[in-house]
Amino acid sequence: MKKPPVSPPDSASALAGLPPQADIRSASPPQPDAAGAANTSVASSAAELPLARSHDFPATGNWPLLSLATALLMLFLWWVSTVTGWLPPLVLPSPAAVGDAFLAAQRGELQGGHSLFEHFAWSTGRVLAGLLLACVTAIPLGLLMGVSRLARSVFDPPIEFYRPLPPLAYLPLIVIWFGIDETAKVLLIYLACFAPLVVSARAGVRSASAEQINAAQSLGATRWQVLRHVILPAALPEILTGLRIAVGFGWTTLVAAELVAATVGLGQLVMNASNFLRTDIVLMGILVIGTVAGVFDLIMRQVERRLVPWKGHS
Repeated sequence: MKKPPVSPPDSASALAGLPPQADIRSASPPQPDAAGAANTSVASSAAELPLARSHDFPATGNWPLLSLATALLMLFLWWVSTVTGWLPPLVLPSPAAVGDAFLAAQRGELQGGHSLFEHFAWSTGRVLAGLLLACVTAIPLGLLMGVSRLARSVFDPPIEFYRPLPPLAYLPLIVIWFGIDETAKVLLIYLACFAPLVVSARAGVRSASAEQINAAQSLGATRWQVLRHVILPAALPEILTGLRIAVGFGWTTLVAAELVAATVGLGQLVMNASNFLRTDIVLMGILVIGTVAGVFDLIMRQVERRLVPWKGHS
């Protein structure tokens, strides 16, 4: 019995290590290992995740045109409410009546013959005097309280005790102790500006990192040099913010300060007009005080941008 012929082995199959007559296309593809499967599953799950949303930091500044439009809208609503008779003149005088009161005050036809510029000059001088004294005393004390536990333990209780008190609460004591001259008025404004400056200077000391202080000391800096070149620049943004708040408190306390036997001043002008129900003069004085305080705040913003341009960018 003859055996069936056997075909010679394929050279390509022999070189590939496959059995004879095996088709290389019939070989199953290599299976991925466990690590490859895990990487494939992670990649597929990552592809299914939503893209991360980026949140930009709020931009600084404002839009001047939008601010101007807001002011004009408020003026228009004021004019409409008075022209249509929604509110009587005793409650809200018209813009024209307030303008007439402004011109009369500028000519010196109100309350003792003092012009509006004289009222403004006296009030501004009192606020600036109290604010300057507060800067000279409160900022060094706040820095000292920030770096010294002893100073913080000594001065923190009295400052935190009187800080929440309204100026009208201790006005009678100031009058009894210091009389009714300019000292009492300036002192009342000084006390209103003192606490915000102390608190802001003390909080600003914490802005200086330990790495900065250690680096300065490792370079041989003394305590005074560390305070001057490291702590004070770090605390300057907080100090300037406290200064802006103190300016607002100074103008807020102005009316209370000029209650003490004052014959000239914007606060005195407003209070005397309220006694005679001259709402137009009251509103005129409020607008002047608010405008002057707003100009002061704009000046402080420009000073802050010049001195601490890095604020909000670190």
